[in-house]
Amino acid sequence: MFSKPAKTASRPAVGPATGANRIPFSLIGADVTIQGDVAASVDLHVDGRVNGNIACAALVQGPESHIHGAITARSARIAGHVEGSIAADELIVEASARITGDIVYQSISIAPGAEVAGQFSHRGGEAHADLRLVSNEGATVGQS
Repeated sequence: MFSKPAKTASRPAVGPATGANRIPFSLIGADVTIQGDVAASVDLHVDGRVNGNIACAALVQGPESHIHGAITARSARIAGHVEGSIAADELIVEASARITGDIVYQSISIAPGAEVAGQFSHRGGEAHADLRLVSNEGATVGQS
């Protein structure tokens, strides 16, 4: 007689843990090791270790991360260790990067201090790409 009708508790909708509906990137944390290939339709940030190939829209690699496998992305910013080939339209190699493998690119930037052991191929069928000096900061010129 004096009781109120029972209210149903409203529960918030549970979405993906990464916030994938709102933030278009995925994160592999520093404490994560992945054995196997990774394919992402969104941007990917890797701070951990991946033992397998990576295919994504854009890759950002942290300086302490390790990737052992081929990388395919529209754009890639490499700052850690990579053992494998890289194919990217736009490639930025940071000073802390250590790459062992062949690189296919359309546009490339390599910071002083980066180490790359492999062959470079410009995407587009050209035998070689025209190189131009973007910055000579820190460079020394030999004097006679």
